[in-house]
Amino acid sequence: MAGDEPVVWTVTAEEAGARLDVVLAGQTGMSRSRIQRLIAEGRVLVDDAPAQKSLSVVAGSEVVLSPPAPPQPAPQPPPKVEIRFADQDIAVVAKPADLVVHDGAGVRGPTLVAALEAQGVPLADDGSGRPGIVHRLDRGTSGLLVVASSMDALERLREVFKAHDVHREYWTLVEGWPDPPAATIDAPIVRSTSNRTAFTTGDGGRESRTHYDTLAVHRATGGVSSDTAELRVTLDTGRTHQVRVHLRAIGRPVAGDLLYNGSPSLAADLGLERQALHARRLAFDHPVTGAQVDLTEPLPPDLAAAQALVSAES
Repeated sequence: MAGDEPVVWTVTAEEAGARLDVVLAGQTGMSRSRIQRLIAEGRVLVDDAPAQKSLSVVAGSEVVLSPPAPPQPAPQPPPKVEIRFADQDIAVVAKPADLVVHDGAGVRGPTLVAALEAQGVPLADDGSGRPGIVHRLDRGTSGLLVVASSMDALERLREVFKAHDVHREYWTLVEGWPDPPAATIDAPIVRSTSNRTAFTTGDGGRESRTHYDTLAVHRATGGVSSDTAELRVTLDTGRTHQVRVHLRAIGRPVAGDLLYNGSPSLAADLGLERQALHARRLAFDHPVTGAQVDLTEPLPPDLAAAQALVSAES
């Protein structure tokens, strides 16, 4: 018997007089003990009536066996999220890679919001479906993110981000060496017409500005197949995939970023299963107290290992 589809058949003259469990075992290939359990659970009907395992079947009777659905895997528990700062109004958290910030279309599995709620972190809920959230990081991007715990902080943080009064600094590893080594990329970003999950630069897009400067360059030797550079990146705007799109636009895709032309061979060389992009510093005035909040987050193990590999090859 395949899958969990019901088994339906009509008793033949040759089967007439045999015990129901014996006939079912022959029809399905299941053991008699399992068949008996299914009969006891009421999953076998003979002529639309629940059957007994000792029933002697009659030619022409219709038998329907409805096996139980296969067990569903247990829901994946949300990961533990490290809290770097928290008070009654806000929390600054270190988002791990491969974690979506909040629920939305196409989102499966745990989210940052669910993880924080499971840890007892209060999140201001304005009914938008994104409690506490004022900015996001891509699923594959790790690093610092601030959430609002009070409604007062939520409203004020939105104004802070709208006015760009927050310092967001990223570390990234890119393919090749940027020329010039420091610059501003000022190019509007628009959704791609060929891939609705991706973005590109082009006319009609939203104003977007990214600043970068080169921290270190590394030559390709030994086990690393491409020259690479470590960059510090800051943002004037906060468009979806902004850093990744802008660096691809200047021909320096983020290492491991296969969506935006990253090299699969370099990703394999460095053991990367996501883009090498990390929100390493977040600085802003506290939305309620006005005190300066300025935090940095070290590279997580996968990016630290990639950094060590390219540094060793230099």
